[in-house]
Order: sequence, then C-alpha cells, then structure tokens
Amino acid sequence: MPAVSKGDGMRGLAVFISDIRNCKSKEAEIKRINKELANIRSKFKGDKALDGYSKKKYVCKLLFIFLLGHDIDFGHMEAVNLLSSNRYTEKQIGYLFISVLVNSNSELIRLVNNAVKNDLGSRNPTFTGLALHCIANVGSREMAEAFAGEIPKILVAGDTMDSVKQSAALCLLRLYRTSPDLVPMGDWTSRVVHLLNDQHLGVVTAAASLITTLAQKNPEEFKTSVSLAVSRLSRIVTSASTDLQDYTYYFVPAPWLSVKLLRLLQCYPPPEDPAVRGRLTECLETILNKAQEPPKSKKVQHSNAKNAVLFEAISLIIHHDSEPNLLVRACNQLGQFLQHRETNLRYLALESMCTLASSEFSHEAVKTHIETVINALKTERDVSVRQRAVDLLYAMCDRSNAQQIVAEMLSYLETADYSIREEIVLKVAILAEKYAVDYTWYVDTILNLIRIAGDYVSEEVWYRVIQIVVNRDDVQGYAAKTVFEALQAPACHENLVKVGGYILGEFGNLIAGDPRSSPLTQFHLLHSKFHLCSVPTRALLLSTYIKFVNLFPEVKGTIQDVLRSDSQLKNADVELQQRAVEYLRLSTVASTDILATVLEEMPPFPERESSILAKLKKKKGPSAVTDLEAAKRERGADVNGGPEPAPAGTSAASTPSPSADLLGLGAAPPVPAGPPPSSGGLLVDVFSDSPSAVAPLAPGSEDNFARFVCKNNGVLFENQLLQIGLKSEFRQNLGRMFIFYGNKTSTQFLSFTPTLICSDDLQANLSLQTKPVDPTVDGGAQVQQAVNIECVSDFTEAPVLNIQFRYGGTFQNVSVKLPITLNKFFQPTEMASQDFFQRWKQLSNPQQEVQNIFKAKHPMDTEITKAKIIGFGSALLEEVDPNPANFVGAGIIHTKTTQIGCLLRLEPNLQAQMYRLTLRTSRETVSQRLCELLSEQF
Repeated sequence: MPAVSKGDGMRGLAVFISDIRNCKSKEAEIKRINKELANIRSKFKGDKALDGYSKKKYVCKLLFIFLLGHDIDFGHMEAVNLLSSNRYTEKQIGYLFISVLVNSNSELIRLVNNAVKNDLGSRNPTFTGLALHCIANVGSREMAEAFAGEIPKILVAGDTMDSVKQSAALCLLRLYRTSPDLVPMGDWTSRVVHLLNDQHLGVVTAAASLITTLAQKNPEEFKTSVSLAVSRLSRIVTSASTDLQDYTYYFVPAPWLSVKLLRLLQCYPPPEDPAVRGRLTECLETILNKAQEPPKSKKVQHSNAKNAVLFEAISLIIHHDSEPNLLVRACNQLGQFLQHRETNLRYLALESMCTLASSEFSHEAVKTHIETVINALKTERDVSVRQRAVDLLYAMCDRSNAQQIVAEMLSYLETADYSIREEIVLKVAILAEKYAVDYTWYVDTILNLIRIAGDYVSEEVWYRVIQIVVNRDDVQGYAAKTVFEALQAPACHENLVKVGGYILGEFGNLIAGDPRSSPLTQFHLLHSKFHLCSVPTRALLLSTYIKFVNLFPEVKGTIQDVLRSDSQLKNADVELQQRAVEYLRLSTVASTDILATVLEEMPPFPERESSILAKLKKKKGPSAVTDLEAAKRERGADVNGGPEPAPAGTSAASTPSPSADLLGLGAAPPVPAGPPPSSGGLLVDVFSDSPSAVAPLAPGSEDNFARFVCKNNGVLFENQLLQIGLKSEFRQNLGRMFIFYGNKTSTQFLSFTPTLICSDDLQANLSLQTKPVDPTVDGGAQVQQAVNIECVSDFTEAPVLNIQFRYGGTFQNVSVKLPITLNKFFQPTEMASQDFFQRWKQLSNPQQEVQNIFKAKHPMDTEITKAKIIGFGSALLEEVDPNPANFVGAGIIHTKTTQIGCLLRLEPNLQAQMYRLTLRTSRETVSQRLCELLSEQF
C-alpha cells in the first residue's frame, strides 16, 4: 500500500473526532453532528468546486457520522466522484464509503460499476485491488452480473501480480457464494486448479478456499485438484519451520493452508492413483508423528495451530475410512486428548471419536477408552463435554459392553442436566433393546429408567416396551411380576402406571397364582393409583379393569361397582364416561365366550423400525445415530463374531431368532433370486461404487406409488437421508411434474444424479424430458427437477426414478416408481343419464369390458369413494345409475395419437364388504390397466 503523505493527515477530520469524543452528553453530540452536517452540505452545494482533498475529508466525516449510528442521505455522488481520482488515498476513501454506505439495490450501483470496470482494467495493481475489494464487500447481484466473467480472467492471467491474484480469488469466492448461477464455469476452471502449485503461498491459500467451495458443487470439474493438493500438502508438512518463514506461525509451517488443503481433500474419496494415495498416507502419518513430538513453544498459539492441522487430518482419515492403521493411530491420538486440561480439546476429541466409533477398523480401539469416557461423564464440569461423552458411549456400545454402558448412563441420569435428560433416556432405551440378550434385563432397565427420569420418558419409550413384552412370550410373566412389584412403591410415576396397567391387563393371569399377587390384589393396587392419574391414564386403567373381568371372573362384581359409581358414569370427561358406560354394559350383557373373544389377548405387533430410534434421529439428525452392526453386516463382518445362523431350511428374513432385534435394525434382508442387487435403503453395498448398478425398488415404493394414483402432490419417498416430493399437473396428453429432492442431513450430497429409467415399450408410448439437477445438495437444502411428459399412446408400465449420490464418502443408491399412470391423462366428461347408457351399450363387446370383484381394503365411506373417483380423473355422474348407492364416472383418455372414451361403474356391497368395478373403453388394454389401478384404491 502506498505511503500516505504528510499532507493527507486531514486535520479537520481529527478535530471533528476530538470534538465528538469530548461531548459530555448525547444531546451535545447530536448538536455537534448536525452542525457539521450543515457545514458539509453547504460545501457540497456551494458554487466553488471542491478539490480532491476537501471531498475526501468531508466524505470521511460523513463515514464517521454513519458509523456513529446516524443516517446519511447525501454525499454519495461526491464519493463516487472520488473513485475517478488518480490519487490512491482519495480513491481508497471513495471505495470505503461505497462499500459501507451504498445499498446493493441503489441506483448508484451503475455509476460505481463504471468506475470499478475502469480500475479492473488499470495497469496499477493497487487500483485493481481496491476495485476487487469493493466488489467483494458489496457482493450484489448486479456486480456479479457485471464482473463475474472478468474476474476469472484476471485470476488466471499470466501477468497478474500475486496480491491481485489473492484478491481476485477471494472476490470470486464471494460472488460464487452470493450468486452461484452467475459465475460461469469455463476454461478458467482447469487453469485455476494449477494455482495450488503457485510459488506464492498467499495465492495458494486464497485459491484453496475458492477451489474447495467450487469442488463441493462441481466435484468432477475439479478432481484434478486432488493430486496437486496432496503434492502441496506434502511439501508443507515435510518442510522445516525455517523454510516457510513468512508463513510459519509459532513454529508450525503454513497451518491455515494445511487445514484448507485437508478440507479440500475431504470433498473426494481416497485417491485412486497408488502413488498419490501413498503420498497422502505419508503426509497424514507425518502430521500424526509431529503431534507426538514435544512442543517447540509453550505459547497457546503454537498448540492451537498444531492441533488445528491435527484435527483436520483426523477428519480426513475418518472421511476416507480406508486405512486401518491410520484410523487406529488417530483414535489413540484422540485418546490422549480425552484427559487434556484444555476443555475445547476434550470436546473435540470426544466428538471425533464418536465418528471413529462407527468405523469397523477403529471401533475396537475406541472401546479401549471406555473407562476414560465414563470418568469424563462423571467429572466434567462443562455440560457440552458431558453430552459428547454420552454420544460417544452410545456410539461405542455393542453387545460386549452394553450392560456396563447402560448402567453408567442410568447412574449419570440421576444427576444429569435437564437439557440432555430426554436424549439420554432415548439412548438408554435404544441400547437396552438393541443389545438385550436377556429380555428380563431389558424390562428391568426400562422400569428403572421410568423410575429415575419418568418425566423425560416419552410415549415412544413405554409404547416400545409394551410392544416387546407383547411380542415375546418368554418375558411376559417376568414383566408382569416386575411391574407388580414396582407399583407397590408409595410414589409411582404415571408412565409406570401406564406400563403396569397395560401389562397386568394382558398378562396378570401369569402371576395370579401367587397369593401375594392375587387378582383382587392386582386390581386394588392399580385402583389405588387411579385418582392420581391424568385422564388418558385413567382411560387406560378402565380398559385394564374390563380385561380383568375376562381374566378373573371372581373380581367382576368389584369392578362393576367401580364402573357403576357416579365418579365414572357421571364423569365430566366424555371419554371416561363413555368407557365406563360401555364397559359396564359389556360386562353385564355379554356371555363368557363373547367376553373372551372381545377381550382376547393383544396379537403381536408387526416388526418395524423402533419409534424411539426414529425420534432420536429426528432430534439429532441421521448422522448422530450410527448403526455399526448394520454397516458391518453390509460389509460381511459382524463386530460380535458374525450373524446368528438361521435354522436349516428357513429364511433369515422370515424367521426371527430367539433374540431377534426388535428395532428392525439387525434384520437380515430377504434373499433375492439371482445375483444380489445393491441395497436401496440407507446402507448400501459400500464396495459397489459403480453408478451403473441400479438399485431395486425401495421398500414401500409400491404402496407409495398406489397412493399417487388418485392424487398429484405429496411425499413419494423418505428415509433417514433423503426426502422426495412431487407436484404435478396434467392437461389432455401433456403433463409437467416437479420432483423435489430434500437433503435431511447436515452433510452435503455429492455427485447427486437422478435418472429416469424406462423400458423400450414405455419409451415408445411415453415421452419424458428432464432438466439436469445440481450435482451437490447442501445439508438441509432442497433442489427441484422439472419433468415434461407427453403421452404418445396408452401404456401399462411406470418409469423408475433412480437416485445415486455420495453421502459422507459412502455411495447411496435409491430407486422408486414414478407415479405417471394412464389415468393422469384422463379428462372428465359430463353426461346425462340417457347419453351414458346409450354409450354404455355401444361398448358392449367382450374385449371392451373389464370387470373386477374384490374385497374392500379400506372402510367403505361414500365421501372418500367419491373423492377417489374424482381424483382418478373421471367425472362423477350424479343421479345416473338407478341404484343411488352405485358410483358412475365418464371421461376421455387423451394420447398424442388418439382419444379413448371411458365409462366406469362401481357397485359397493356394504354387507359383504365387497366391490364390483366395471370399466368399458374402446381399447381392451386401456380397460384392463384402468381397472387394475382403480381396484387398488378401495
């Protein structure tokens, strides 16, 4: 920067600032400012032209007044005039004023852009630098439109000075972040990568920031940066601190550049070139080795810089997850930080080890630090560190240490901070279920959980324990005995009363033989809690009482007296009153056989993903809930010695083992016929990176597809990572569909590639045109894809939407059926009764009619049926059919080549819960397809 001459001291500005500082009150300050503003305004409006120095001085005063918090409504043109000055100090003040005061929507932007354009083309590098700084500071869309094409040229030009290259790289980065669509990718992208080889480390540092951001959005265009980044990183980590004197910070060579290069490498999988990969491994080993060396300085800046590089290197090791030796070394290095006196280092170590615990290579190494982590849970003063310790215990848990970890978490729960109690409760419940070898231990753990932190036990937790007890015959008697004993405590949490009421109502007969838990004793024990409970719990207890009438006929009279009491029959709550009336009548009128049928034991619940796990994922995000065993099963290995063998002649998918994982996480996938395809769920075959392999349809895809037959908008697919939504409209033979892809995680999706797959027959009959999608989807972001549709001729199949992307270094592959069906090209047609039956008789050939008689799958509601027929696309014709209970519809299927008239008649039989659906069209294939689609809706 040029030196400021003595004459540029602006004594008037100094005096004004001094006056402001000497003001004794706010009123005095405002008075002085108003006086100065009046003086400046008169100077600007005066007949005498001001010289550059005076303009600069007054503009500076206005800038100072603005920074004090006062509005400035004049002086902007004078500042713009300063931009055309050839004196550096005047131009600098002009740019400073513009950067601070000019709004991005201001009309002055065009004038500013002209001055900036002149300075960008200037041969004076200082002026070019000022212009670049102004563009970056304002960062408006207008500036991006004006200069996004010019700045890359300055950046890669051979004669550009190093300081200007730095400014150009950072300026381009700013514009890309604010208006990515206006920064054109072109020839400069391949040339900017080579700035990583520049001799000037300042240029390399700025270029690394720019390339990292660009690579996250366009990984393919910048993949050549990997080898250059590894080469530059190698030179930095192997150099002595004296070699990079200008960029050595407290004996650590170029720490910021090292961190940026390591972050850039995290945008890509491990290098495929063995030489590059070997060199990168050497770099990482060197960084880990240097971390073990004695510190060269006792100052905190030295340790901060050294640890910044170390933690970023560990993040890269975890991201690649391919070098067992490095992963174990990283774990051991982090283990040393667990007892470090610096709180931030302990926090970062625990956070990084959580991620390491999900890797099969380092899981065992992480487990060796269990005692240290438990000690941190007990002794840490900072709640955020304790929370990370809980996360790490959850991540390192497996069957070998589950009981110890659950016991420690329960012990900590009694004194845990209120802010994290609910999360600990969820994690204890998940671990107790997931690793329960003996389900009596599971029951004890959950009841203990309710006792210690009942207020934080959500409905999902006690629902889940009920599901498991109902599904497992071997634990039902123990559960009944245990809850009976727990309910005898003087003070019981309401959640315990709910669990006890449900379990005793179902399985109280299993402990009724013991005189200490006779039927009457069970009833009195539960009823003693009745008046202390909320309405929902009282309702549950009333259901338990009527169950007791069936289980224990000897207590029928006692229970009827309770149900008959005024406090129940005349209860102010309509739910309780209704239950009491109905249960009393049921117990009085129904025979023993009818009671046994109505009040029989609950059937087993269907196996599905735990609602507790779903709640934790919603609370923490999918990345926080790692399932090591599921991942290892994908890789063909199991942390506890392999999967349990299934009995001979049975499928592992259909026959759960005695210790079946009721979370649904450990369930083996169905064995497909033929070669095993890649999984379409959350975890895919991690060794299959081939984008050409299309996954089979995701679970539930057919059901979701059927739901869209009669509607056009909604969520088509959702798992822990991705949500796919649809919004579509159709008119005659044309349609337009918008597909919304939502990233539910906090991590970017890379190489995001959605593809529509059609068979040869479908391609001939259905024309689909798609627009490309951004290959990078930011965490929490949503991108949309437009699909233009044309129905050329009638068709029966549906296209398949295949989505492939990388999440956290792992290849993901999902396929779903896209709900583009023939009925979407239906145009409703209104017809009178006479016209309808005349047309109906014309379509009387056997090949023109398709009829289907089927059982109702859903409640036979008239209004819902009408809505579905209208949603299907046909017109609903009222008062056409002689039987008013029948539904009649008419419409025309539009294709590019022809129009096909369609008549339908739906006859419900409420008594038999059956439907008869008849469709008549001029084309047999159309009748058949429409009948298939509509039959699935009722």
